[in-house]
Amino acid sequence: MSGVGAAAPRTAVTGGAGNAASHTVGRALARVLPPVAAFALLLVIWQTATTAGLVPPDMLPAPTRILESGLAERDALLRHTLTTVTATLTGFTLSVAVAFLAATLLDFSPLLRSAILPLLVVSQTLPLIALAPLVVLWFGFGLLPKVLLVAFVTFFPMVVGLLRGFAEADPDAEVLLRSMGAGRWQLFRFVRLPAGIPSFFSALRISITYAVVGTIFAEYAGAVAGLGVYMQSAKHVFRTDLVLAAVTVSSLVTLALFGLVILIERVSVPWLRIEQGRAR
Repeated sequence: MSGVGAAAPRTAVTGGAGNAASHTVGRALARVLPPVAAFALLLVIWQTATTAGLVPPDMLPAPTRILESGLAERDALLRHTLTTVTATLTGFTLSVAVAFLAATLLDFSPLLRSAILPLLVVSQTLPLIALAPLVVLWFGFGLLPKVLLVAFVTFFPMVVGLLRGFAEADPDAEVLLRSMGAGRWQLFRFVRLPAGIPSFFSALRISITYAVVGTIFAEYAGAVAGLGVYMQSAKHVFRTDLVLAAVTVSSLVTLALFGLVILIERVSVPWLRIEQGRAR
C-alpha cells in the first residue's frame, strides 16, 4: 500500500510537468505558425505570379531563381556577409557601452540630462542617407566609418530605453534604502539599475535591427566589402536576383542577431520571462 501511495504523487507531479511543457509548446506554436504560414503563402503567390508571367522576371525574379542565384554566389555572399556582421557587432558593442555610461551619467545628473537629452533628440533628425557619405569622407573606406555609423544609429534608442527604465524604479524602495543610510550609488545599483533592465533589453531588440541597416548604408556610401557593396555591384550589372539574394541574407542576419539578443536576455535575466508570463 505504501508503494502505491508513494507512486500517486510522483505521477501527479510528472503529469503536471508534462501539461506545463505541452502548454508552453502550444503557446510557442501559436506565436510562430501564423507568421510562418503568412510568409509561405506570400512566397507561393510570388512564385505563381512570376511563373505565370504576370510580373517580368527581370523586374521581380521568382523566389526559386533568387535561391539558385544565391547558392551559385554563396562564396562571395559569405565573404561580404562576414564583413557586414563584423562591422555591425563592433559598432553595436561600442554603442551599448557608450549608451550605458551616458545613461548612467544622465541619471545621476538631472541638470546634465536636461541639457544633453534635447541634443540627442535633435541628432535623430539627421537623415542617415546624407550622414553616411559624410562619415565615409571623414574617416575613409575602412571599418571605422561603418562602426561609427552603427553606433550613431543605435545609441539613441538604448539611452532613452535605459533612462525610461531608471525612471520606473520603485520610489518606496528608494525611500526605504535612504532610511537605511544608502547613498546615491547604492540606490542606483540596487533599485534603479534593476528597474532599467527590461527597458534596456527592449531597446536592444530594436537597436540591433537598426545596426544592420546602418552598416549597409555605410557600405553603400563607400566601402571595399560588405553586403551593401555586393548589392551595389549587382545593381550596376542589372542582376536583380543577386540584389534580392543579398537582401535575403541581410534579413536572415538581422533575424539571427535579434534572436541572439533574446537569448542573452533569457540567459542573463531569466526572471523577466517569469514576470512577463505572470503579467499575461
